[in-house]
Amino acid sequence: MIALASDHGGFDLKEAVKRHLEERGIEYKDFGTYDKNSCDYPDFGRAAAEAVAFGECEKGIVICTTGIGISIVANKVKGVRCALCSEVTTARLTREHNDANVLAMGGGFVGELLAFEIVDTFLDTEFSGLEKHSRRISKISQIEE
Repeated sequence: MIALASDHGGFDLKEAVKRHLEERGIEYKDFGTYDKNSCDYPDFGRAAAEAVAFGECEKGIVICTTGIGISIVANKVKGVRCALCSEVTTARLTREHNDANVLAMGGGFVGELLAFEIVDTFLDTEFSGLEKHSRRISKISQIEE
C-alpha cells in the first residue's frame, strides 16, 4: 500500500496520481488534504511518512507546490528516506542507491504525464543491494539514532 499526502498546492497532482495508481491496481491510503483550501503541509506529510516508518504502508508519495517543504517534513520522521524528484533518472537512482521509501514531487513544477513516469519508476525500481549503498544507508540510520 502506498501512503499519499499533499497540501493545497499539491492537491491536483495527488488526485491525478491516485487515478494513476488505481489504473495500475495499486492500493493507497490518502492522508489528506482533501480539498484545495489553504493548509499546512507538515500535518499531511508527517502522517504519510509515519505510515511508511511504522510499516502501515510500503512506500509514500508526498506533494506540495515545490516538493521541498513536504520532503523536509517527511525526512524528519525516523526511518524515512524521502527524495524530491522532478524527473525519471533521479527516481530510479534514489531507489537503486538510497532505497528511498518516500517520493516527493512539486505539483507546481511536474506535470501529470511526467509525474506518472516518475511514480512508476520509483515504485517499480528495486534497491540494488550493493554493499556500498547498504553501508551508506546504515550510516544514515546511525545519524537518526
